[in-house]
Amino acid sequence: MLLLYVLALLVFLTVRAQQLLPGSCSFEEDTCGYVSDPAYATWTVNEEGRFITVDSAFMDGKEKAVLVSPELELLDWSCLRLVYQITGSGLLQLHLRPEDENFDYPLWTSTQPSDSWLIASVDLWNTSNSYKILMEGRPGQETGNSVAIFEIHIVPGYCIECNFEEHHLCGYSNQWNPNVNWYVGGSVARDPQSNLPDDHTMSNERGHYMYVDSVYAKKFQEVAKLASPMTTTPMAGCMSFYYQRDQDRGNIFSVFTKDQLGHYEEIWRPDVYATSSWKLVQVDIKAPHPLEVVFEVAFNSPRGGYVALDDIAFSPEFCSSETEPTFDPSIANCDFEEGFCRYYQERAEGSVWNRVTVKPNAYRIGDHTTGSGSFLLANTRFTSRPGYVGRLHGPFLPGNHKYCLRFYYALHGFRKIDNALAVYVYDENNVAQEKVWTVYESSRDIWTEVDITFQKPMPTKVVFVSICKNFWDCGLVALDDITVSLGDCRVSAGLMQSLPGRCDFETGDCGYTQDKEGDTGDWMRMRGQTPTSYTGPKGDHTTGVGYFMYIEASHMLPGHSAQLQTTELRGSAEPQCLIFHYHMYGSGTGLLSALLRRKGNDHDTLLWRRRGEQSISWMKAMVDYTCEDRHQIVFEAIRGPSIRSDIAIDDIMFKKGLCTDPGDSIPYSGFSENFNEIEY
Repeated sequence: MLLLYVLALLVFLTVRAQQLLPGSCSFEEDTCGYVSDPAYATWTVNEEGRFITVDSAFMDGKEKAVLVSPELELLDWSCLRLVYQITGSGLLQLHLRPEDENFDYPLWTSTQPSDSWLIASVDLWNTSNSYKILMEGRPGQETGNSVAIFEIHIVPGYCIECNFEEHHLCGYSNQWNPNVNWYVGGSVARDPQSNLPDDHTMSNERGHYMYVDSVYAKKFQEVAKLASPMTTTPMAGCMSFYYQRDQDRGNIFSVFTKDQLGHYEEIWRPDVYATSSWKLVQVDIKAPHPLEVVFEVAFNSPRGGYVALDDIAFSPEFCSSETEPTFDPSIANCDFEEGFCRYYQERAEGSVWNRVTVKPNAYRIGDHTTGSGSFLLANTRFTSRPGYVGRLHGPFLPGNHKYCLRFYYALHGFRKIDNALAVYVYDENNVAQEKVWTVYESSRDIWTEVDITFQKPMPTKVVFVSICKNFWDCGLVALDDITVSLGDCRVSAGLMQSLPGRCDFETGDCGYTQDKEGDTGDWMRMRGQTPTSYTGPKGDHTTGVGYFMYIEASHMLPGHSAQLQTTELRGSAEPQCLIFHYHMYGSGTGLLSALLRRKGNDHDTLLWRRRGEQSISWMKAMVDYTCEDRHQIVFEAIRGPSIRSDIAIDDIMFKKGLCTDPGDSIPYSGFSENFNEIEY
């Protein structure tokens, strides 16, 4: 009998070992092809094996150590499970480095110190391109700080899947409660008097599952919570699991999702009571943003029975063909470059909202998208009258979803801003359900960002309303770049800021540096209006109230220059698209250039240049370039003949591939005969 058990165990361990994918490593004998990036400190394998570490005592003046995997090709969705420990203070970060891209994608970060090993689970989405995995360790500078990795396991499937046969429980965690908790059930060592079930995976008493028992419950509604790892990439499909439930009237069993803000949403609760055998459950999950799945059991008394859980699985296909398909909220997006998209006005009110274009000029701001494109304007010269009500209706969005609405607006010429612009949510009967936003202060001639999170049980649409009661008090209302996405705006804003190759200067300088060798001036990070009149922006491009980088001409002499360098980029054989917004307003404006600086090369390559005053608006530039060597992009500003020569940049972004639209298509540098023309 013992021999049969040993053979069965060996078969199980062999099958499990075969499931490990390339990139897995336990650091027993070697590093499995993982190497330290020579540009940084070195990871060291422990003399006795079993883990690899970076210690503050051996950093050699470097601030971090980077461990790089061999090249991987994972064509199917997989899960990376990382067993690690941070001693004292420090940081461990996991990145994905796609082939032929300049930037690494951050997947997961931890700064949590511990006295024991911790486990992290990170989803790796399927891709046809090869890539490498990077482990970045930053121990604190004090003596005794270290970051260690015990093992890296890459297995097929999704990180929320688990049969609880492994000791690390797939990264699932119990939220500790003094009286009721989730425990590992099964195994031959269990109490023979127990009424707990056999494991579902192996259909015998040797397997494992999770269970929670009421025997120690001491008060009403004692709650036990079992949480999955946080998802790290968008996913949607069918989650399945098996459960058994005893003493149905003594417990409440529910399944929730929990987002990064701590918001819970119930997705399932049983429609039957006690189950004498394992019962299969299938429930649809839509996770556009990171979330945890939480299995929660509440007990009413010590005789509330138990709940057992096993074999959690996930499929990218929805549970039923009747399931509502994944909805794309981008149908409500519009930058008004090609028309009104799916937005429309009520016929009875006439055309209060008009699509207009303002060519680059020194007096009136252009659109937010490019500075020279189209936007909507209420109360133009075609609609000016003693009073008006203008409603702009968007497309219908399905109910029971949380939406994030973002848009930009600008006001001009208002004496009173009451009712100048408001946003309502309407139902299918064209009845206003809620006023979700109204302008509360005047941001005159500045494109200002607004974000609104809303959720309704029924299908709804967003309606922009502008009301003018008295002609003498009303001015112009401009609207542009409407976007709608799933999830809370606070979550999506955090995701946007973490995208590689993107810098909006809202939280710092993104690692950009000043070139002090040839500089005679400095780029400065600024918010609000620049101090010199008739030059520089009134606000940033990102939000209207955020930060940007600029040169203050009054601190420089004519011909003085300032250079701002990006972080070092790896280089790629594939073309890259550089996108940024620039502001060149002022009668004495000088020169702005984007330069390519190759490592080890003394001569910069000119990629793009503008000379003289361009517009009072933020203008968009899109530049294609290719460089296979390590390099930097340098933004060089040269002061013009007068102090009205402030130059600013904002919202820098790099994208793989050629730029998809013409972007900065202005065929001149400086003034032209139609420079101050305004088209309505």
